[in-house]
Amino acid sequence: MHAPTHHPAAAIQSEVAPGLKVLQLRHHDLVEWFITATPRPGGDLRAMFADVHRRVNEAGATIVCMDVFGIPNGKRADVRLLHQEWGGAWDWPVTWLVEGASGGIALTGVQVHALTGTLVRRIRLDGRTVGSVYDDGHARHCHLGDLWPADRKLSRSQQARATFDLMETALAQADMKFSHVVRTWFYLDRLLEWYGEFNQVRNQFFRERTVFDGLVPASTGISGGNAAGAAIIADAYAIAPHDPRVRAQAVPSPLQCPALEYGSSFSRAVEVDLVDHRALYISGTASIEPGGRTAHVGDIRAQIELTMQVAGAILESRQMNWRDTTRAVAYIKHAAAAPAWRDWLAAHDLCDLPVVTTENDICRDDLLFEIELDAIRSVA
Repeated sequence: MHAPTHHPAAAIQSEVAPGLKVLQLRHHDLVEWFITATPRPGGDLRAMFADVHRRVNEAGATIVCMDVFGIPNGKRADVRLLHQEWGGAWDWPVTWLVEGASGGIALTGVQVHALTGTLVRRIRLDGRTVGSVYDDGHARHCHLGDLWPADRKLSRSQQARATFDLMETALAQADMKFSHVVRTWFYLDRLLEWYGEFNQVRNQFFRERTVFDGLVPASTGISGGNAAGAAIIADAYAIAPHDPRVRAQAVPSPLQCPALEYGSSFSRAVEVDLVDHRALYISGTASIEPGGRTAHVGDIRAQIELTMQVAGAILESRQMNWRDTTRAVAYIKHAAAAPAWRDWLAAHDLCDLPVVTTENDICRDDLLFEIELDAIRSVA
């Protein structure tokens, strides 16, 4: 592993090794760890788990949440096997996602957020750990994951509503409401068949909870199966300040219209001022022109270029850049197009970006690429 080097644009340190990127943010008495594991030569998902396990143990950290992309075959047996690889014991929310592997190309990855220096309390529903709560001295934070409806026989719309209700139930255990949520992730099995239905459910829930009168969370809505066999699985991040300097605000996209204008209820990005640093959460972003239409239909390289211009413009609008990224996920409609994405990263000297690349349908059939990312910039 390379020696730790000071991050050029934020108060974090970075370590890079084949298939492993580790970023650490030191603030107050806390250290936050952002770990991204991707396939290394000759490795597989089990090898990635071993890399993450080793790094977490070396840090003496407590995992807050974990997302796993690319469960082999998407079976619970595969989940149990990976559980055993970790030593058979964990107690944090893990969102298990089944991604595609067209043309025999499997795109996988593991992302972890972990902490040292503070206590982490777990949230449990129906015998499963679905959340972690901790306090950084200025606010209480709640990360939710692996939220899916217990009754998978319900219609897809009913499962979506049940998932929102579960989110509220879990937040209540953290003494929070949905109004504290700043970021959501929704992975819909066969999304292209029912994304419109999902948006109707979300809009109705947001109207009932008066979300449109306050902060509309940043969000990702993407296609993806899950090891639970549910129509939907969700993650969320919420924050409850007890320091008046902690504030969250929606951030517009300089190059796109608000998603609300074409019926998708999410903010393009949300920034949270956390006193000694700012955290920016950029929603799933794709090749959509200012008027809301898909741009560069059928051209993966042009869609990647426009998407990254759009995301880069959001970063720049908040005095950030790609080097401030702590976590990113790139969604590619066809795994065979992954080389075009790698070419873009190489051309922009960003091969060390902490990004997992997976194969997913995106919310429109003519969209070929989407990216989401989190970034941090210290406050002088």
